[in-house]
Amino acid sequence: MSEIRIRVPKLHTTQEQVRTEAKRFNVLDCGRRWGKTQLCHDLILETALDAGAPVAYMTPTYKMLSEVWRDISELLAPVVRDKSEQERRLETVTGGVVDMWSLDNADAVRGRAYKRVIIDEAASVRGLEEAWNTVVRPTLIDLRGDAWFPSTPKGMNGFYKLHLLGRDPANTEWQSWHYTSYDNPHLDPAELDQMRATMTEREYRQEILAEFLEGEGVVFRNIDACMLAPVTSPEKHAGHTLVAGVDWGKENDFTAISIGCHTCKAEVMLDRFNQIDYYFQRQRLQAAISRWGVTSTIVESNSIGTPILEQLQRDGVRVAGFQTTLISKAALIEALSLAIEQAAIQFQPDQAGRAELEAYERTTTETGMSKYSAPAGMHDDTVIARALMWRAVQNAPRQARPAMSDDAANRLIQKLRTR
Repeated sequence: MSEIRIRVPKLHTTQEQVRTEAKRFNVLDCGRRWGKTQLCHDLILETALDAGAPVAYMTPTYKMLSEVWRDISELLAPVVRDKSEQERRLETVTGGVVDMWSLDNADAVRGRAYKRVIIDEAASVRGLEEAWNTVVRPTLIDLRGDAWFPSTPKGMNGFYKLHLLGRDPANTEWQSWHYTSYDNPHLDPAELDQMRATMTEREYRQEILAEFLEGEGVVFRNIDACMLAPVTSPEKHAGHTLVAGVDWGKENDFTAISIGCHTCKAEVMLDRFNQIDYYFQRQRLQAAISRWGVTSTIVESNSIGTPILEQLQRDGVRVAGFQTTLISKAALIEALSLAIEQAAIQFQPDQAGRAELEAYERTTTETGMSKYSAPAGMHDDTVIARALMWRAVQNAPRQARPAMSDDAANRLIQKLRTR
């Protein structure tokens, strides 16, 4: 059989970077004309030709399929074994299959198996999270396939929440990127600058700079101004009043410890961990409290929190419980929201902690009450820990305890570990 060559454009620098850094689930937030369509072509051809495997390309509406279907049909024409215009399906001589789907009716995808799925313009897919979790994700099980979500943002919707998954280092199978239209070296920056003159500032920031802009349900505003707390040490807060807030992990959740300085109105430490038994969690908290000279601590006391709280009190730790209800949680979160809006507190610029603040959302119950929570599938452990820390800051006694030196803290940690 004679050799067949298919010419595809060379990827530019940031497209190559995406390919190099890719993980199993990949979320690409990019400005208009960055080059995501070309990247989609590359991903489709790699799967269908090089791997000889099935790949699905999906769009929010059927109409949006047309351009990519035409391009892929032309590129693969020399190696197409079978083609259905009606079904938008190609089979190649290498054994690969290209299916194209509209997510207007996501249920039509059920029962398929793919090595790769690409959901183009994912931000425009209605009910993206539900479609991904209940329909699309299961199609990757048999072949342990990967998924790609390239899109220009449209507010803080389902695409934004998937993007946050890739920003959390704990989600080792997820990766996220952010590129503006200016990151495409083939575009003239002057053209983009001229576009700005005829666009609203919001349109420019969303369409060209690919920024996720706040919507109605956003709880915390002015986050950027509150992520400036410096890396510090207990010695730098000698004579200050230190307090802590703790949210205990349950099942797959994380335990989060936020320690703040009442004197400086700044977070000095944020610790987040999971898959550690509760005995060691308690010891880890006690070591942090001793090291920083914390005078008062508020811990979440629902469910598993109550026995841990009682044990801490028996150990002589000055700690109070916070029982979370719909009403008490609303007051707790609203107090933190006001503090952030007024830049009354500075936090450590922790990536996972920042992502949780950005994703946190408000919904309304049938009776009109506010309900605060992390989006489905995401965590809010650092949010609650920081809210409890801020509550402790507001209620803190003015008497400080001396901070423990690093050497003394290390000795305490080793002692606790050998118990």
